[in-house]
Amino acid sequence: MTVTGRLANLAMRRAPILGRTATRVQMAVYDRTGGRFGSSLLGSPIFRLNVKGRKTGQLRPVMLMLVRRGDDLLVCGSQGGTPDHPNWWKNLVAAGEAEVQVGTQSWPVDVHVITDPAERADAWDRLVRAYPDFATYAQLTTRALPIAALIRKPA
Repeated sequence: MTVTGRLANLAMRRAPILGRTATRVQMAVYDRTGGRFGSSLLGSPIFRLNVKGRKTGQLRPVMLMLVRRGDDLLVCGSQGGTPDHPNWWKNLVAAGEAEVQVGTQSWPVDVHVITDPAERADAWDRLVRAYPDFATYAQLTTRALPIAALIRKPA
């Protein structure tokens, strides 16, 4: 287990407002600089996902770990290993599409929830290699952490 993964899990369970506040600050920097700054977390690259809320229809931005699989981006609904899926995941599945911003570039994506065991194993390996805390989160929860590929829509 990673120390940072355990600390993130503890923060998500005991003081989630700290994580939300830090995310808002980082997103503000990312927005003000057009994605030139605020694009890493503890040395790992991150990107912004803009997805419509399933109840409001309003765009809900969230910063996520940047893990590439060719032209696709892989995302994991870990929420630090807490018992429930994050709201952004629920919104993403409900919408079936979103927009991503990586650095200064943005593009629309379709969502492919990964359920095939072989594809999931490959995606999980890629996620954990890029961000080892995912493995810690999986150990700290009883739920299966959901994974999706964000596939660039044709121009």
